[in-house]
Amino acid sequence: MRAIEALSLALGTCTAQSSFIETAPWGFKSENSFLNCAAAFETTLTPHQLLDTTEKIERELGRTAKSTGGIYNDRIIDIDILLYGSETVDTERLTIPHPLMHLRDFVLEPLAEIAPNAQHPTTGKSIRELLEATKDTGGL
Repeated sequence: MRAIEALSLALGTCTAQSSFIETAPWGFKSENSFLNCAAAFETTLTPHQLLDTTEKIERELGRTAKSTGGIYNDRIIDIDILLYGSETVDTERLTIPHPLMHLRDFVLEPLAEIAPNAQHPTTGKSIRELLEATKDTGGL
């Protein structure tokens, strides 16, 4: 909840927020669970300004290191940019839509709660359709 408050102050109006779901960590072993939610914001920031802002908020909330090279570890906060309207971004620092979101039920479930009909910019499928597909494969 502190992250949503910080994001609202930095970005602008939070237009939707999902409920929270607790999940096991993905990509590494940990005794800790993750608390996931999705939120939508109206912002005038560019995608890269948005990334800078989310990383700053992560640091302010206690995150000390980013996961890199597919190596994941425990973290107190992790803010991912899943979508930016219908835009796509592919730079060294930022990929939008999030490159694995369409495979992760723990991402799609809260996102489908607030934006079930939003379309993934590269697959053209709705978030609801992507979530149904992860249920067929067991999600990640």
